[in-house]
Amino acid sequence: MGMNMMKNWFEWSKVVVSMIMVQLFAAGLQLLSRVILSQGTFVFAYMAYRHAVAAICVAPFAFYFERGNAKNLRWSVWFWLFLSALTGISMAMGLYSYGLRDTTATYATNFLNLIPITTFVFSIIAGIEKMGLNTRAGKLKTMGAIVCLAGALTASLYRGQAFHLNHHSLHPHLVVKPSKAHWARGTFLLVASCFSYGAWFIVQVKLLKVFPSKFWATLLTCVMATVQSTVIGLCFDRSKTSWRLGWNLELITIVSSGALTTAATFCIIAWVISLRGPTYPAMFNPLSLIFVALSEAIILGEEIRLGTILGMILIIFGLYSFLWGKGNEIKSAVQANPSIPAVNSS
Repeated sequence: MGMNMMKNWFEWSKVVVSMIMVQLFAAGLQLLSRVILSQGTFVFAYMAYRHAVAAICVAPFAFYFERGNAKNLRWSVWFWLFLSALTGISMAMGLYSYGLRDTTATYATNFLNLIPITTFVFSIIAGIEKMGLNTRAGKLKTMGAIVCLAGALTASLYRGQAFHLNHHSLHPHLVVKPSKAHWARGTFLLVASCFSYGAWFIVQVKLLKVFPSKFWATLLTCVMATVQSTVIGLCFDRSKTSWRLGWNLELITIVSSGALTTAATFCIIAWVISLRGPTYPAMFNPLSLIFVALSEAIILGEEIRLGTILGMILIIFGLYSFLWGKGNEIKSAVQANPSIPAVNSS
């Protein structure tokens, strides 16, 4: 019994640490992307190059660990791969990038906290998740989602007193002055991206059922996203200037985001979804708000408002509540059916 508990705790800790790493990658990308997009980088060129890098990074793992699995590709698999690239990259990341360009990194990151809500709702509609309000676990999950949303709204709408962790930017040349000209448009695009991300988590569940090869799925999704972004981008802008790369921060952002924020993140999320279901990884998105706010305060010398601090507290409480409820739900499922592995229950 003790060995089983230790094994379950180890498996649980691997999942949690992996999702925290995903949010750290995302936080770093928010800051870098905000800088290069404000300097005029063409969004679809950035997305096309980024996912080409991601495909190159994932390819060795697909060919080594899942060699021979490509023969399982059927028309239904290609359909879900296309939807995965469209909803999770071309639409979600495209909309988010334009919204990020029109606002700020911290403001845009707040909207990522709507993703667990949209994913939770879409999961219920698709019959993947159940609210289970008649159970303690269901109440904890629902309360956690609501509190996370409340925390995101608090951080977004309430400013309060300002605090400074560092009065001077460590890198003055990276400081970006946000423009208020397209704030409403940026907000609309950020909300739309959240709905697209929510749909992507549901598509991932369907994709993994018909094609459980995670590395191949990630590789082919990135290839499709590169093609989609290139085609869409060429419809908007065919000038060589918009597609030219140089040895600068833009190239660093593309390589790092392709390798870490796309290749590594997609593989980790696909693995976690296969273990815990689509809502579980989405609930970790609020952590990126904390990481981005602290990074902006320390690296760029930005102020932290009381509203952000209160929002962080609510987000942490909501996340803990949801994870606790999800853990109780898994425990109940295992007790009801001992043949189900604890770590694989969603």
